[in-house]
Amino acid sequence: MTTLRWGLIGAGDISRKRIAPALRDLSNCDFVSVARANSALAEAFAVEFGASKWFPDWRSLVSDDQIDAVYIATPVYLHAEQTIAAAEAGKHVLCEKPMALNPRDSDEMIAACRANNVKLGVAYYRRFYPVVQRIKTLIASGALGKISLVQINAFEYFDPPEDHPRRWLIDKKLSGGGPLMDFGCHRIELLRYLFGDPNRVSGFVSNGIFNREVEDTALVSLGFEGGTSASVAISHAV
Repeated sequence: MTTLRWGLIGAGDISRKRIAPALRDLSNCDFVSVARANSALAEAFAVEFGASKWFPDWRSLVSDDQIDAVYIATPVYLHAEQTIAAAEAGKHVLCEKPMALNPRDSDEMIAACRANNVKLGVAYYRRFYPVVQRIKTLIASGALGKISLVQINAFEYFDPPEDHPRRWLIDKKLSGGGPLMDFGCHRIELLRYLFGDPNRVSGFVSNGIFNREVEDTALVSLGFEGGTSASVAISHAV
């Protein structure tokens, strides 16, 4: 089994809780380095999880010959630039969701990875949950009968102050959108995994509570081949 030597760009809370422990502990991974703008925090993170290097500039990590693959866990507006740079340096990329600010950037990321013969993945990991695998098996077996309607609600009250480290999530230039982009995308990805690509899509976004440039609430309706319908309600205001 091939062991990949990993670098991590963006050492925030998600990286600390999920990504770094996996890169450290999995037998086919070697956690080598961390990049974070604050050098002291990068060093502390590297020491905590056993990485031997840390960089204040992500470009230094991407150019490091000791790295085979890069996990990108930065704000969305950086994903395209960092993925393309990593691909051009010959690194495989696993990028946090959502993939990019817009379809054009996503297409450029895919093209760069194809041109440089490296793998590109987006961190839609929930399809691998045992409970989701079980649901997919039950649906395929017919044990649940014909699935007519699926309803998903995902609510998180989120009103960050100016100095909150995740304030960027409500800045459209940095995040691309509100809760639909942030965590609604996980729910839509799961529906696609369970039922295939939708052939009918509609929805709307609104700001019922917060006056901000991204939505605080979104409703999405999807229709799938075979007649299954789904509704997804996402909110930062509930």
